[in-house]
Amino acid sequence: RVLSLELNKDRDVERIHGSGINTLDIEPVEGRYMLSGGSDGVIVLYDLENLSRKPSYTCKALCSVGRSHPDVHRFSVETVQWYPHDTGMFTSSSFDKTLKIWDTNTLQPADVFHFEGTVYSHHMSPVATKHCLIAVGTKSPKVQLCDLKSGSCSHILQGHRQEVLAVSWSPRHEYVLATASADSRVKLWDVRRASGCLTTLDQHNGEKSKASSEAANTAHNGRVNGLCYTNDGLHLLTIGTDDRMRLWNSSTGENTLVNYGKVRNESRKGLKFTISCGCNPEFAFVPYDSTIAVYTIFTGELITMLRGHYSTVNCCVFQPSFQELYSGSKDCNILAWIPALREPLPDDISEQSLPQQPLNPAYEDAWSSSDDEG
Repeated sequence: RVLSLELNKDRDVERIHGSGINTLDIEPVEGRYMLSGGSDGVIVLYDLENLSRKPSYTCKALCSVGRSHPDVHRFSVETVQWYPHDTGMFTSSSFDKTLKIWDTNTLQPADVFHFEGTVYSHHMSPVATKHCLIAVGTKSPKVQLCDLKSGSCSHILQGHRQEVLAVSWSPRHEYVLATASADSRVKLWDVRRASGCLTTLDQHNGEKSKASSEAANTAHNGRVNGLCYTNDGLHLLTIGTDDRMRLWNSSTGENTLVNYGKVRNESRKGLKFTISCGCNPEFAFVPYDSTIAVYTIFTGELITMLRGHYSTVNCCVFQPSFQELYSGSKDCNILAWIPALREPLPDDISEQSLPQQPLNPAYEDAWSSSDDEG
């Protein structure tokens, strides 16, 4: 289904934003409600379900925190995220140096955290049961951990040298956090440890640093501005302004050396890319200028480029139940990409009389049926 993703001609997402869309999130409980955050500070909440039951429909905006809302973010919203366990709460962070916790029903902030610098990224663990920590990456090299229970930002992780552009909790271990910084480094932390840092990812897997005088491990030769775990938490994908994407074994910290070719990335801030869920093989969807590049994660193959936006794509989010993709762009549009449905054949044509289509190699059956191989 993912290999046949195309722009959905029958589904529109209601256009509310008057400026670029930086961030999208679909709640994991039902997969029905989506949040978007814009560069003018506006947040919109959509219902993705087709309530009209007609083949062509528009996903309606249910409500929004607009410019006239007393608690609207003053500057660009960089990250929105649903509370992982129910839809009654969501979070947003902004260049106005705040992280806000919203009550979905009243659209009022239940809590606001203030920081010294712009906030690039925040994330709540999708699997945590023993903590309610929100990791926050800001202009400061210190990673902040805000506790939803106590309402305080008590915990700080120190080790980066420049601003922290992306943060992501492991979907496998609730205390493990990955952070990416403009200092070319990606660090993995266990937030229970006093020292915090478990490892600093090294693109050379320890080979180069022995010889060179610079012993510092770097993940990229540029700012690292995007991170995404695979859904099983066993691998971590990172992206940097060196136009490279790298896949890491998240338990050993090893660079798997998958080559994705040149992945153009000129973003001055965090890049919001995503990984499919429930596919085999899994795919990465990466904003690439005004398109979205689709890669197979473990082979590095560029499968396709999804074209439809008029301007830079800033973010995309995957809907696993229906294997759909939504993307947000500087052109103020949110586009829905859905698998192309195969046209039903008229009854009077038998399958045999049709010219045989060459099978897409990704669908081919690679099993051997001969017994002598084993």
